[in-house]
Amino acid sequence: MKYWGYLAAKLVAGAGIALGVLWIIQASYPKPQPFLFGRGAAAVAVRPDPFAHDLYYTLTMLGYFLFCLGLFCLIILDQRYRCRTCLRRLRMPIATGSWTHVLLGPPRTEYICPYGHGTLRVADLHVSGANASDWQPHEDMWKELISLEDSKK
Repeated sequence: MKYWGYLAAKLVAGAGIALGVLWIIQASYPKPQPFLFGRGAAAVAVRPDPFAHDLYYTLTMLGYFLFCLGLFCLIILDQRYRCRTCLRRLRMPIATGSWTHVLLGPPRTEYICPYGHGTLRVADLHVSGANASDWQPHEDMWKELISLEDSKK
C-alpha cells in the first residue's frame, strides 16, 4: 500500500508542477483582443482561443504537452525501479542470460534492494511485446545467508 501511495503522491506533485508551468505560460502570453458579433444592443464580445490560430501559442502548448509527457514518464520510470517494501532505489544491476543463446535463457537484468527486501528481474529482449517485470520479495535474505554461513561451520 505504501508503494502505491508514494506513486500517487509523486503524480500529485507532478500535476502541481505541470499546473504551475501552465499558469506561467498563461500569465506570460498576451491575451487576444475580443471582437464583437452583431450590432447595437445585441452585440456579444467574444474572446478567441489562441490555440490553432496563433502559431507561437500552439507551439508553446506542444512543448508544454511534451514536458508533461516526459514528466509522467520520469515518474513512472522512477517508481518502477523502487523497492516495493522500503521505497529505496534498487541497486546492483546484474546481467543474466545470454544474447547468443536466447532460447536457453533470454537476457535479463536483475536489481536488488540494498536491504534485501526483494529482487526485480527486467527483460532486456522484447520479442513478443512488452514483458512485465518480475518482482520477487524475500522474507529475510540476511537471515538466510547467515544460516548458510553457520551451516558451513
